[in-house]
Amino acid sequence: MKNKDKMYAYRILKPILGPIFKLYYNPTIIGKENIPKDGPILIVGNHKHLFDQCLAIVATKRPIHYMAKKEYFDGKFVWFFKLVGCIPVDRNRKDEDAKSKALEVLNSGYALGLFPEGTRNKTEKFLLPFKYGAVSMAEKTNAYLVPFGITGDYTFRSKNLTIRFGEPFKVSSDLETANKKLEKEVSRLMRENLKNNGK
Repeated sequence: MKNKDKMYAYRILKPILGPIFKLYYNPTIIGKENIPKDGPILIVGNHKHLFDQCLAIVATKRPIHYMAKKEYFDGKFVWFFKLVGCIPVDRNRKDEDAKSKALEVLNSGYALGLFPEGTRNKTEKFLLPFKYGAVSMAEKTNAYLVPFGITGDYTFRSKNLTIRFGEPFKVSSDLETANKKLEKEVSRLMRENLKNNGK
């Protein structure tokens, strides 16, 4: 399926699935005005639950190409991941094909979503160490990084499920400094959520 066909399917599915997701989980979305309306962007944040990408998707009208582990493309929902333009990533090797497709998305002026932790955080740590993929691709494509922090529970009509977006920023050639800034900002957004939710 060509990319334009995938995005057509994305635009059909989102108006149907988006309201259902919002109604069921009742998420609080803060700072969505920080998401640029056009141009290449990477929407990046912490990862704790399978549905984290859905929170970012329902926060903006822009289609988001998410990078997702290739195992998702082996299951019964493979049709869904393909339809919405996800990019499969083999985490057991340096997946140059996935990286090339992601750079193509950004160089075409679209939005790319990924989780710098590289996997869901199932530990007691607040955040896992950030990998350099996000800042590296942002530097190569002159794309904005749009950080977000997710906290709360994925329960029916949740009382505390929150996604908060921070100010977008660009990356200089100093990737280490940029990665530390990104990690610090995601952590700040998460803590702001927890402070306001009282837990």
